Amino acid sequence: MAELPSGLLEACLVIGAPSDKLRDIYQLHQQNKLKEPPLLDAEVLQVHAPPFVTKETNSNQAIGPAFSRVQRRRSFIKKKRRDRFAEPSSNGDTVNRAEVSSATEDVSVPKDLDLIALPHLCFPGGLQLANEQKEDSYHFLVFTDLFGNRTHGVVVQYYRTVQSCQESIVQNGHRWNSSKSRLYAPFAVCVISKFPYYNALKECLSCLLVQLRPARQADIEETIKEFSAKLSLVPLPPPGQLHVSFSLRPLQVVLPSREDQDSPVIDIDLHLPFLCFTHTTLLQVLSCLLQEQRLVLFSSDWARLTLVAESLLLYLQPLCWQQPYVPVLSGGMLDFLMAPTAFLMGCHISHFEEVAAETEDLILVNVDDGIIQSSGSETIDLPAIPLSAAESFISRAECLQLHYDLELCHLGVGTDANALRCQRRDWQRRLNTQIQNIALELVVNIFRDVQDFLNHEHRVFNSEEFLRTREPADQSFYKKVLETHIFHSFLRDRLNRKRDTFSRMEQNTRNNGHRNRAMTDTPRRPPMSELSRTGYSSYASPSDRLSKRLGASLPNLEQPASDAVNAISLSRPASFRRMTPDIGLKLPQKAVKVFRLPEFPPPLAYHYVQNYYSDMVVSLGKAINATPPEESALLARYHYLRGLVNTVSNKRLDALEDFQSLYKTDSEIFPSQMVKSLVDSLPESERLQADRRPELKRLISRVKRDQEREQASHGNGHEEDAVKRFKLPKKYMQLEEFVKCVQESGIVKDHGTILRLFDALTVGHQKQVGPELFRVFYTIWKETEAEAQEVCLPASVLEHIEPSECVFKLSSSVKTSRGVGKIAMTQRRLFLLTEGRPGYVEVAQYRDLEEVKVSSAPFLLLRIPSLKLRVRGRKEAFEANLKTETELWNLMVKEMWAGRNMADQHKDPQYMQQALTNALLMDAVVGSLQSSKAIYAASKLAHFDRIKTEVPMMVPKTTAETLKHKINPSLELAAPQPVDVLLYTLGQLWVSVSGGKVMVFDASSWSLTHTCQVGNAKLNCMLGVDKDQVWMGSEDSVIYIISMVAMVCNRQLTEHRGEVTGLALDTDKYSQKVAYSCSAEGTVMVWDVSTLQVKRHFRLSCDRLVSVSGWNGKLWCCSRDSIMEVWRNGSLKHRLNLPEQQKGATLTFSSLLLLPERAELWSVCVDSGEVCIWCMKEPTKPFHRVVLQDCTGCYCMIKVKNQVWVGGVGRSSTKGKIYILDTERRVVLKELHGHSDKVTALCSAEDRYVLSGAGKHDGKIAIWKVE
Repeated sequence: MAELPSGLLEACLVIGAPSDKLRDIYQLHQQNKLKEPPLLDAEVLQVHAPPFVTKETNSNQAIGPAFSRVQRRRSFIKKKRRDRFAEPSSNGDTVNRAEVSSATEDVSVPKDLDLIALPHLCFPGGLQLANEQKEDSYHFLVFTDLFGNRTHGVVVQYYRTVQSCQESIVQNGHRWNSSKSRLYAPFAVCVISKFPYYNALKECLSCLLVQLRPARQADIEETIKEFSAKLSLVPLPPPGQLHVSFSLRPLQVVLPSREDQDSPVIDIDLHLPFLCFTHTTLLQVLSCLLQEQRLVLFSSDWARLTLVAESLLLYLQPLCWQQPYVPVLSGGMLDFLMAPTAFLMGCHISHFEEVAAETEDLILVNVDDGIIQSSGSETIDLPAIPLSAAESFISRAECLQLHYDLELCHLGVGTDANALRCQRRDWQRRLNTQIQNIALELVVNIFRDVQDFLNHEHRVFNSEEFLRTREPADQSFYKKVLETHIFHSFLRDRLNRKRDTFSRMEQNTRNNGHRNRAMTDTPRRPPMSELSRTGYSSYASPSDRLSKRLGASLPNLEQPASDAVNAISLSRPASFRRMTPDIGLKLPQKAVKVFRLPEFPPPLAYHYVQNYYSDMVVSLGKAINATPPEESALLARYHYLRGLVNTVSNKRLDALEDFQSLYKTDSEIFPSQMVKSLVDSLPESERLQADRRPELKRLISRVKRDQEREQASHGNGHEEDAVKRFKLPKKYMQLEEFVKCVQESGIVKDHGTILRLFDALTVGHQKQVGPELFRVFYTIWKETEAEAQEVCLPASVLEHIEPSECVFKLSSSVKTSRGVGKIAMTQRRLFLLTEGRPGYVEVAQYRDLEEVKVSSAPFLLLRIPSLKLRVRGRKEAFEANLKTETELWNLMVKEMWAGRNMADQHKDPQYMQQALTNALLMDAVVGSLQSSKAIYAASKLAHFDRIKTEVPMMVPKTTAETLKHKINPSLELAAPQPVDVLLYTLGQLWVSVSGGKVMVFDASSWSLTHTCQVGNAKLNCMLGVDKDQVWMGSEDSVIYIISMVAMVCNRQLTEHRGEVTGLALDTDKYSQKVAYSCSAEGTVMVWDVSTLQVKRHFRLSCDRLVSVSGWNGKLWCCSRDSIMEVWRNGSLKHRLNLPEQQKGATLTFSSLLLLPERAELWSVCVDSGEVCIWCMKEPTKPFHRVVLQDCTGCYCMIKVKNQVWVGGVGRSSTKGKIYILDTERRVVLKELHGHSDKVTALCSAEDRYVLSGAGKHDGKIAIWKVE
């Protein structure tokens, strides 16, 4: 049987006093024996749960026709009592009423429903009869099972006269005199749903009451059953911007959708807590929740308890409350508050004094008065939310317009109730979105830096280091939060790289400096100017500003958004300010579509229900046909709904076709579990039919493949849940354990650096590092880091250094040739911090050094070790009597000097960063060894100084003049990753590294802005199709489509059967834009870009097809063994081979380039150092060849202006080379040496810059200026 998701209704129950008890009370009332209406015990009177109809002729059907998991039910035996009274019929016979028949009815009930506790929750204040009619009253319930799954209930209490409940009671042949004072009994109708549709279900119950008020008692059960059956027919909307509405007279009820797969349904007014609490109190409540305290909400209104509690938990999204949660406690459940664990519960305000007196360590929140206190005092002694995050929250919250009446001032008086409700709903939706943004920004501001202290490879969070870098006033808050379940779950999601609202906002709001960490000259310490002002802000380095100017010189590139922030004028009074909580936080709100369900049929007849489903399928078909292809997200949601409806009406193959269309259009919302269940339930006959439909066969094989992959990875499932805190080792470590420990500690990730550190720490003894040595080394590293952060430079010194600079090392106070003071080392220079009145004396910028050596200065009869520096442009050397520190400073300064030179020559700031890391590691090694071999050990880390000495790293003049900058996509990884594909779109550089990881860099600053995972296989090609689409061809045979605006990959083209190797754009004979794709086994497909449909496809006979290009009505296809000229219909016109290939040589084509304006075709081979040029009109053999000097093979080729750039690998050094050829003269203009591995990818940025990427031994991207 197929597993279906729950529909709107899980069950509908009626709760009230049993009829015999009411009858007894009523008799006493008639006899004036009641002093006041009594309090009765409530019972479950009726239970209505799907399925409500079944197909009698096919009882063994695999899927029941209701939106519910029919197999997960248990039986509720409703024993009906035989009434003591019988009603005489018109002919004098006595008949038993249906309600009091002795029959026993077996009713199916949701498995997790607690029928014992439910009556108390539906009447939390007790079931009290009344002498007068009372208003209907609504409240809301939340049930949590053992696995933390929540179910939601909406309850309405309404009153009926006891006379009407006992309308056929007679005694001694006479009816009771109804003229006496009436007695009213409350009944509760509770609708239970898996989803928190509080407003929608409240509206449904309001419509039900319209029917119940005039109904006779005998008709009530049937009316409620019919109401429940209608709700069971309502499908839930898929995540996204499509809502579902249905008519329950007199109202039109709307079910809002979730924002995405991981977001909760929001169908409440999120601004209620803002009306109940001041902003400061609200932050206190949220702080208590984040610290997992024992919280109790109090209110005189039962409904308010749940709505406020739900809103508070929604504010914490995506952090998820995992402790006991009971927002409504009846009077008999107050013992729950004695639980020793953290919880969130709610009870009536009348119990406030009792709870405060009887319990300890509770946080009591009076919702009605907006007050928070502890059970022991009127204040709470808990750490507050960090000040900067709190201030940002308050300033944004003050901009909210919380009063709907102000929205109505300029509007007329509406006459259509549904239109007025729609207007209010739209206002509430906008306000809810703004509140979600503000609350999410609060969570992001609190936990933004967590990402920087994670080691994904080893799944470690360095909590001690994270705590140490918090502001002192905030540390107590973080200490408590870090120990909570809510934070542990959040941490697990970060380690799993979950792409949720937190990660999206964290990335979107990260300022340029934070983004530029990949390009900065500094490892961890923040700049001093920022530190002296605010503490731990992000920063950018001077090299970034240089490249920012470089990038900004490109035409049509916008400046980063962060340059324009804070442009809003605050001169107007706050009360008149426009609402601005969305600025810079989210994309503009998408338009919402509402799909209106057909009118409900008589819901208790099978054929009517089937007709209803058919009508819904027809309506959805019309909606699909009316939706233009560019609105793919909306199309996907229509397919989702239609697939759901076809599933429940047993049209399995039609359902699978809808889900296949959905998968191609938006894989984000693909219901994999439902489809898997559907596939498993296919009878043999339908399976054979599905195999005859290629699309369905493909879908079924994909589902099976995913199932096998899931089972294979099930054994490693615990890995995804594992979160470790970094702990110092307790035993001796060999090299492998040492590498892991250093990476977990966050000191350094680079494997080569760790190997050198291991050699340094094990000089002169066995090759293993003991726990005590590592503890000392780690402590010194952290202490040095902390000391650097505590250095407070006066303003007179700060004005001499760059804003991004910070001091990494300070010497002790020494005598120098320029005065007495401390030598300070930053990432750019050395300077003397003079004593007495602190002053600044420039010693040298590293790039200006000419000589660094150890010397000795005379002092009386002694000679004191000193460091002597010669600086370009200065006659006199600088000498500092560093005494015992001399040797260490000599090593560090030489390493910084060598790193600076390499960074300048290679235009790669990472060399400077690594040199700085090496210097700091030397300092920690010398401090931890404290032996005669300490300096020798530290010299093992002098990596760049050794390279400079052993092999002079001079960059050829041509390369140095053309190279502008380098970026390293693998900076955060332990080892470099090969750059597989490069693509430039307007203002953005797309980089694919191994395993489907795609990184996007801002071309105005070459800084990383987005990272996304596109499948799990290597990407072979990328293509910018239009302003919002980038297509990516993968080894797993899928073409992934990424939205440039939303930066999500939710559409896939799955028609290829082999690895996708090439993509190209062209126009067809009707001037319509088409895309070509090819796969390794020889298939070429032509796509309609607007509809994403295959227009035609054909297969070529060749050895691994690698690229396809279109020109002048023909296609040029490149495979490893040949180049093919093909007509658009797929028939072969020419097959081109090199003469050497015809003679049996094994030359392999790697790249093909069309030059249509010259009617030329250029080709290169992976195992040849020649460029072959063919005439496209008579392509029998290459008419010209260009020999590339010192080249063993070429991998990529692009045209820029009147040049062709070829990426390959050198013969003598096996390093990457780029050759620039003139297209007219067909000669090599330049030979560039920019990579230490073969050049695997090239792309052009608007013909002004060329970007090159290299293999795994290099892994960097070079940016070259085009002449």
